[in-house]
Amino acid sequence: MVDTPQPLRVGWIGTGRMGFAMARRLARSGINLTVWNRTRSKAEPLAGDGARVVERIADLGGCDVVFTMVASSPDLEEVLAGPEGLLRKAEPKPQIVVDCSTVSVETSAAMRTTAAKEGVQFLAAPVSGNDRVVAAGKLSIVASGPRETFDRVEPLLRTIGSAAIYAGDGEIARLVKICHNLLLAAVIQSVAETAVLAERAGVPRATYLEFINASVMGSMFTRYKTPSLVYLDWTPTFTLELLRKDLDLGLAAARALDVPMPVAAVTHEVVQAALGRGHRGVDFAVLLLEAARNAGFEPAPETAQVDDGLGGNS
Repeated sequence: MVDTPQPLRVGWIGTGRMGFAMARRLARSGINLTVWNRTRSKAEPLAGDGARVVERIADLGGCDVVFTMVASSPDLEEVLAGPEGLLRKAEPKPQIVVDCSTVSVETSAAMRTTAAKEGVQFLAAPVSGNDRVVAAGKLSIVASGPRETFDRVEPLLRTIGSAAIYAGDGEIARLVKICHNLLLAAVIQSVAETAVLAERAGVPRATYLEFINASVMGSMFTRYKTPSLVYLDWTPTFTLELLRKDLDLGLAAARALDVPMPVAAVTHEVVQAALGRGHRGVDFAVLLLEAARNAGFEPAPETAQVDDGLGGNS
């Protein structure tokens, strides 16, 4: 008689904007999901999708795989290795930890070592997209660690997103994601500057962005940021503070590897200046507002209907 593999029991730590959307895709697919978040009320709606919400990280004991999606390197260290962390308190320990956060290579390596001491496999699996991209099923994931670990959790990754790419051993996925976010910063700043130039010449932002999105320069990113740039809607999907954190990580990696990055360095200064002017807790598309003000005018929201490329018009 052939044994039928049992479905994986999955735990989830961190239900901010991204973590909530990602965990919801697992819960709605019928995965046996147990969720913890520091502020329990932010995780409670997932109970309506079939997830079990628990009070303590230790309550994730017994899960086969635990995902983490937190804001920073110190947060990851706390939820995994802190006094009440998963690797200290959960019994039995999970077989695999999959971290989808954007953290430093050093923190990732330290958590991998800590997990190994507890007999737990660790997969670095940072993601590309925002909560609307997750909801549309278009999230991209890049992963690194043992190949067999990736193969085991790949079905879960492909439930969360549309692409799960194996990059290699160790922490190489962290560097790939940091490079991605350096490009993200340069692109949003370039789009902001060129949209302001076009507007200064009398071209509506909606018209300029419609052309860009239809051209070889268009991308999923330029499409889903178009409503923010046209309507001047700074509701956060990814804040300037988080963008600065990733620029810091990227420039530190560049220094360590002796790679000059003049565009990233200038973009870092632009982001820092915008933060200094008080743009905190808002979406990083607010860089358009600063570009316009630097050009001597105050942009106004436009009323044209635009497509976000995620299955709905705005």
